[in-house]
Amino acid sequence: MKRARFQVLSILLLLLLSTACKKSSSGSAETAASAAANSPAATQPAPVVPATPPPSFSAAQKLGMFAYAKNNQSSDQQLRDEYDCYTSVQQQTGIDPEAGPPSGPSSAEIQSAQQQAAANAPEAQGGRARGAAKGALGGAALGAITGNAGRGAAVGATVGTVRGGRTQRAANEQAKEQAAQSAGAQMQQQANQAKAAYNKQMDTFKRGFSACMDARGYSVK
Repeated sequence: MKRARFQVLSILLLLLLSTACKKSSSGSAETAASAAANSPAATQPAPVVPATPPPSFSAAQKLGMFAYAKNNQSSDQQLRDEYDCYTSVQQQTGIDPEAGPPSGPSSAEIQSAQQQAAANAPEAQGGRARGAAKGALGGAALGAITGNAGRGAAVGATVGTVRGGRTQRAANEQAKEQAAQSAGAQMQQQANQAKAAYNKQMDTFKRGFSACMDARGYSVK
């Protein structure tokens, strides 16, 4: 009889301990949940990140191009996309579209180059001496016919000297003119090459800009 009573008491004691543990566990969970709910991190709202203002200009129009939204993008979003593509292509290619085309040489610069080239042009030498020699020979031959070869040679030498000097001056003037023309043509050719290189760079930049905008849902012309 005592043994049965002892077993009943033991069972009741175990039930009481089990109920106390469950209440304690439930209370701890409720306390933790309450603490989490009342913590400053839970009560404060998440910070709102302000939207980046759109650029004040259209990068497409800056390049002389037109962009059309294909997915109903807003005008502000289009301005942001244009600016992003503009800076991205600039970083990838190293091309600065704002540098502007190269300016050709001015008339004063061309004239200065022509004058310098003319001054440095090689000049013919010895024309007077060669003319005198030829004139003397011709004069001597003519003088021999008239019976005075020496006088004929002297006269021929004088005439030949004048002709030789005139021929030499004409040749030198022609050389200077050709040098001046060549210098002016060379400057113009260099200017044309620089302009062609600039146009090629701008074409590359615009193709990169169009590809970037196309990937973002725009049609660019």
